[in-house]
Amino acid sequence: MKMTLDLPDELIMELKIRAGIEKRTVKDIVIEFFRQGLGLSPLALKKHRPASAMVVMDDEGLPIIRCRPHAPATRMSPAELLTLEQEAQTEEDLRRAGFLV
Repeated sequence: MKMTLDLPDELIMELKIRAGIEKRTVKDIVIEFFRQGLGLSPLALKKHRPASAMVVMDDEGLPIIRCRPHAPATRMSPAELLTLEQEAQTEEDLRRAGFLV
């Protein structure tokens, strides 16, 4: 059954962020929240969801990404991590604009 809801923009943004972090659809996230809110049992979830296990949200709603103990990021400085992130973002922007990278 289809339903239309008028939700606040900040709620939609949070739903989209969570869906992206957990590599799930917004629809699946909303269904899960409805089931929880109604006290229904959750549907069978995938056994292996590494993204959700590695990402948590802080008090301000920003994602904190946890690394495996021997991941290269654990040996990088904040400046090196920032540079790496900026390079990845630039490459993504160029790809989306249609440029070959």
